[in-house]
Amino acid sequence: MDSASFEVRTGDQPVVVDITGRVEQALAGRGDGLAHIFVPHATAGLALIETGSGSERDLLDRLDALLPRDARYQHAHGAAGHGRDHLLPAFLPPAITLVVRGGRLQLGRWQSLVLVDTNIDNPVRTVQVTLLPRA
Repeated sequence: MDSASFEVRTGDQPVVVDITGRVEQALAGRGDGLAHIFVPHATAGLALIETGSGSERDLLDRLDALLPRDARYQHAHGAAGHGRDHLLPAFLPPAITLVVRGGRLQLGRWQSLVLVDTNIDNPVRTVQVTLLPRA
């Protein structure tokens, strides 16, 4: 197995960040296999969606509807409503495994790999990319 990592600055607002290109940079020249992409954070997740069409905003809006940012949560430290950020990985997992051919993710025509971060208290995220090469 071969691993690499990179940081993503997510800032102080909930965001959906397309990381497809950064992951493919980490995989460049490494051949075929399975890529395991992981964000080692309790308040961030990964998803495959179409980007650039408004889906990013739609996703954040649906998360707000499902997990409102208010004081209803037992987990109460950090910014108001931070407890909902800790529930995000139950809906958008922090890891995904994708097929790699020739150092490129095998995605559908309109699919992009995105990092979803609703935690406004942590502006920098780490993404770990591990390639399990084809035998």
